[in-house]
Amino acid sequence: MYRCKNLLTLLLLSSLVVTQGCWSSKEIEDLSVYAGLALDVGERPEVERNLEREGATYYKKNLLTATIQIVPIKSFERQEKSSEKQLLKYSNLRLTGDSVFEIMRQYSTRRERPVIGHHLKVIVVSTKLAQQNQMDQLMDFVLRDNDIRPSCRVFLSKGKAYDTFISNQPEEVPAFRINSMTQNRYRTNKVMKDVNLTQLDGLLHSQQSFLLQNIVSTKGEIEFSGAGIIKGETSKWIGDLNQENVESLSWIQGTGQGGVIKSYDWRNKNITYEIKSMHSKTTAKLQGDAISFHVAIESNGRLIENWDTKENPSELAYLEGAEKVFEERLTTMLDHLMRKMQSKYKVDVAGFGKVLSIKYPKKWKSVKDNWDEVFSQVPVTFEVKLTITDFGSSTE
Repeated sequence: MYRCKNLLTLLLLSSLVVTQGCWSSKEIEDLSVYAGLALDVGERPEVERNLEREGATYYKKNLLTATIQIVPIKSFERQEKSSEKQLLKYSNLRLTGDSVFEIMRQYSTRRERPVIGHHLKVIVVSTKLAQQNQMDQLMDFVLRDNDIRPSCRVFLSKGKAYDTFISNQPEEVPAFRINSMTQNRYRTNKVMKDVNLTQLDGLLHSQQSFLLQNIVSTKGEIEFSGAGIIKGETSKWIGDLNQENVESLSWIQGTGQGGVIKSYDWRNKNITYEIKSMHSKTTAKLQGDAISFHVAIESNGRLIENWDTKENPSELAYLEGAEKVFEERLTTMLDHLMRKMQSKYKVDVAGFGKVLSIKYPKKWKSVKDNWDEVFSQVPVTFEVKLTITDFGSSTE
């Protein structure tokens, strides 16, 4: 009995030693946490060129420049203690090469703390780089790396991706700002549903064309502006949709959570419709071998702004006239989007192929390998019904 008690005591003491902590753990203060990754066409920054002249070279091609946005905890500590100088809450480190993974390891030759991607929030790829290289190649490392979370969001940049990681507000981290801006979809349908790494992986493997939200930047300011088109066949950027096109796309897909339609009435006065709800149903039709689609769109909303002071918005005749103006405006927007998809770029980025695959799987199987080209010749019709349910607080 005495021996059993001793053995039990020894086992308990051993378990305390084992559960003290993870033997392979590293303190976060000893690591460089990067929150953003920007990929641009290879262009060595001045510091890198100077270091190479001093002998800091290795075997590579200057294909791309990768920028990581590091959130240095030491900078946070200094900022809290210093009232004289306001420090940035981030630092950007750029290196050039032809392997994203090798560049990640190369950062260790420039910093005292190794970089980790556990908290990577956003990846921004310049359209120029995506035009010259396949997205599946550019994203290969981040899709394979177990350290990077699948929830990381991916964007395109009209200019240099690096510029989106610069802010004129020293108290903010640009990568965090970009990540948070995606939450504004409930305010405007110009903000697309975000695409994370899990979704991107599926899109790339499907070899179907798709969209990524565009970011434009200038002097530390950024804005979501339209979307870049990645061609499924080539996995490369081929062009853009503008903000109005992105709005129209949300109407076709019925995914908008908020937004407006602005138009001009019969006296050329500004009137604005606020979206309260939207519903869309796309129907595929097959007659013989001919494919066609019909999209029925319904919405309830509010007459939120009216510059025509000679009209009474509470009158039924005026509201019916305003509904017609808004319906015509939306129909024009949809026509612009369809011309861009079917004539200019010859891509289906609105999900028509998915509708066809569900209703007519055999037909889809025969056209899916060449769907973008087939879709460019397919008739699409629209039926739009917008209903003004109220006109806000009126002064009349």
